[in-house]
Amino acid sequence: MGPDLSAYLLPMTTTDDERDRAATVALLPVGSFEQHGPYLPLVTDTVIACTVAREIAAAHPVRVLPPVTVSCSHEHAAWPGTVSISARTLYAVVEDIAASLRRAGVPKLVLVNGHGGNYVLGNIVQEAGGDMALFPGEPDWETALTAAGVRTPALSDMHAGEIETSILLHAHPELVRPGYEKGDRLADDRRHLLTLGLSEYTESGIVGRPSLASSRKGRDLLGALVEAFGELLPVLRR
Repeated sequence: MGPDLSAYLLPMTTTDDERDRAATVALLPVGSFEQHGPYLPLVTDTVIACTVAREIAAAHPVRVLPPVTVSCSHEHAAWPGTVSISARTLYAVVEDIAASLRRAGVPKLVLVNGHGGNYVLGNIVQEAGGDMALFPGEPDWETALTAAGVRTPALSDMHAGEIETSILLHAHPELVRPGYEKGDRLADDRRHLLTLGLSEYTESGIVGRPSLASSRKGRDLLGALVEAFGELLPVLRR
């Protein structure tokens, strides 16, 4: 049984706790509510984003915010349970949160993104003039995959595959249902994904090789991401 899930999704600090912490960098986990095949829950991306944020906060003096739990999952609309908001709405939510933090004396915001379809987050960071960062970036993931011995390339392991299943097997194994061992589905050519949606490329909703997942890989992935964040922190403090 993994740690209490509520402690990962909702910060339980008090206002005095945050006053004493006096953090100048906040982490906003951004997840999604979308299908992850038959063996991972709809909240997978949110749980992973929160888990990454919590691991970072255990090693660095940052403030963790409650997650954004619904985002841009339109490519998953063919499967029951998926819910999306527009990119405009996600943009506005993040901008409002950043403005509120600045007024409270927390000038820097890191978007800990758990869903690859949240493309608009890159534009928000781009426009923030150095006050925001998007984490993990592609180089961070590539370094983490190598460190953890993940065998499936990131392009191939797009959704509910070796990476996501490994992280949940380590951090929250109670969320992983039986069946991932036989769930592999590769579809590297997804050139019309944004037009046609993911259902054009996979019947199960899986794109990746979950059969290769392990708790050990999940542990090492998280460890490598925490280390990578340590390199980002000085950049934010310039």
